[in-house]
Amino acid sequence: MKNIKFFGSIPAIITPFKKNGDLDLPALEKLVLYQLEGGVDAIVVAGSTGEAATLNDEEYVTIIKTVVKKVSGKIPVIAGAGSNDTKKAIHFSRLAKSAGADALLQVTPYYNKPTPNGLVLHFKEIAKAVNMPIIIYNVPGRTGSNVLPQVIARIGREVPAVVAVKEASGSLNQMMEIIDEVARNGPKDFSVLAGDDALALPLIALGGKGCISVVCNEVPKLFSDMIHFALEDNLKEARRLHYLMLKLMNVNFIESNPIPVKTAMSMMGFIEESLRLPLTFIEEKNRALVEKTLQELKLI
Repeated sequence: MKNIKFFGSIPAIITPFKKNGDLDLPALEKLVLYQLEGGVDAIVVAGSTGEAATLNDEEYVTIIKTVVKKVSGKIPVIAGAGSNDTKKAIHFSRLAKSAGADALLQVTPYYNKPTPNGLVLHFKEIAKAVNMPIIIYNVPGRTGSNVLPQVIARIGREVPAVVAVKEASGSLNQMMEIIDEVARNGPKDFSVLAGDDALALPLIALGGKGCISVVCNEVPKLFSDMIHFALEDNLKEARRLHYLMLKLMNVNFIESNPIPVKTAMSMMGFIEESLRLPLTFIEEKNRALVEKTLQELKLI
């Protein structure tokens, strides 16, 4: 298993589609290059921001292979591979590994609401099947259940392949509890990553290691600079960039992610404006707000 340190600025990239709904691989390559030029530290493909739920197996493998080839070993490629069915999560994980991914982002099982014992067994089975580094993705707003700090630390201790968490509960208190629990009881070298862009700076100030980000799609250099300033304890510069991007961070969630960010990236000329149902085009009043925000940052 690869020994990867998960830290810094990690975009969860969108999946570009053509107007007819097919994958737009040249646009995907362009996006990856934009992220690399912005100085990101890793890249997540086929996450919720990448509309992974709408991809078939062939498309899933294709986009991972495309990103892996374009990255060419410069940074780790992390593939979203989660499911609320352990067998399906293993299936996606094996596909991701076959496509060249370096690590997996595994959302905690949604809808089923497993117990802590069930969660530990879920991650054990995935780790046993693929032997890859795993990042837990705790996002109660999407899964319907919140994995508590003691359970996240327990999974990390009992499943050595689990080396990080993308913590998207929206609670800084919960993030602090995870950092404290891991510091006191292990596992060692466990990374706590923000799952909310606006909380990345405060989390790093509290001991977090970085962020798996949406806004990084639009402003990879600004976001990467902010994260690295924060990790270097240059909070003055980090704060300046945080507030420069804050409105865009918030606008990205004015409707369900990734609707606003795909609208923005289309306005910036990177992609065609195309989503897969049940997601659809942004409401006109919100389109105007996205456009105004991009203009203020001189992105269009």
